[in-house]
Amino acid sequence: MDFKSIKARDKEYIANSYNRQDVWFKKGRGARLYDDQNREYIDFASGIGVSSLGYGDKQYLKAVLKQLGKLCHSSNLFYTAPDGRLAAQLCQLSGMKKVFFSNSGAEANECAIKAARKYSFDKYGEGRSTVLTLRNSFHGRTVTTLAATGQDKFHNYFFPFTEGFRYVDANDVGGTVAAMDDTVCAVMLEPVQGEGGVLPLSGDYVRAVAKEAAKRDILLIMDEVQTGIGRTEKFFGFEHFEVKPDIVSLAKGLGGGLPIGATLLGEKVERVFGYGDQGSTFGGNPVVCAGACEVVRRVSQPAFLDEVAKKGALIRSFVAEIHSPYVKEVRGRGLMLGLALEGIEAAELSKKLLAAGLVTLTAGGNTLRLLPPLIISESEIERGVKILGKTLKGMEK
Repeated sequence: MDFKSIKARDKEYIANSYNRQDVWFKKGRGARLYDDQNREYIDFASGIGVSSLGYGDKQYLKAVLKQLGKLCHSSNLFYTAPDGRLAAQLCQLSGMKKVFFSNSGAEANECAIKAARKYSFDKYGEGRSTVLTLRNSFHGRTVTTLAATGQDKFHNYFFPFTEGFRYVDANDVGGTVAAMDDTVCAVMLEPVQGEGGVLPLSGDYVRAVAKEAAKRDILLIMDEVQTGIGRTEKFFGFEHFEVKPDIVSLAKGLGGGLPIGATLLGEKVERVFGYGDQGSTFGGNPVVCAGACEVVRRVSQPAFLDEVAKKGALIRSFVAEIHSPYVKEVRGRGLMLGLALEGIEAAELSKKLLAAGLVTLTAGGNTLRLLPPLIISESEIERGVKILGKTLKGMEK
């Protein structure tokens, strides 16, 4: 089919919930994408932080195809090998005790919320189910994770939202501690608020909240759906703060392009779920887990993470050389970066960059968000930032 036919079919049959860009990507190699005209694009988005190893990685493909040729699904009523192997990798790297597998970040966060509430119910009974989340946070698009999300723009249309969430300000220790009353079972934090504008939390704040929560037996949940799996130059974002969460949620980059969610359960909650308390038909799918094992094996290597740090610093240095009046600040960690803009709209800039051959994202607070594949080369970074600089220059009045 030609592109016109693709778009017409999409419009007729697919729910109108995505404002798609006018590009049809047909293939990818490394950190580059190619459209139906074989035009090349430098990818600074990685499918919203998903394609950790880029596109067409031979070792990743080998792992996935080998498992696909054996067994693609059998359900959690039976044993398979890849999910146990992946769970062991994640527990060893994180210090957590157990893993529950699902299919997405929203599901991983739902599981985290359920685990925290059941822990509190089992130990203290009813009335201790509130989860504190941050204003400007984002935790997913189910009714419950939308309720957990601390942004008013997401709290429309789908009433009634799930009860039991209270919002506090990021980096406000006093306000967060004051909200920790006897109805609270958990505090849920993103190490870097991604959708909210690529806003890193301060180490002092996270450490103080973790310390106070531990005193009150309030669980610390780290939402690492976007920050996990090497994205912030540490394998887990929480490692920047030297704290040990009780629950960690993962998705996006873990699957390397295939859908997966994972909820890591620490010592307090490792036995909180009994038979039938939680489930997922496709959770722990052997093909997806086989690919994720390869992602984790590669990304967790210290030398790989050192390269992520170097590449993040390189992007910052190149952006600084642009000297654009529109770029007010570069925020983030590792290869999770946001350019805070003033005088132009992030959505307009992102569209112009796509036309020029650079794929980017946007985030809250008029932010251009950059989430390249972790394997992107220095030459590709240089090319991408040159496109950014030229485009910004062309927008100057």
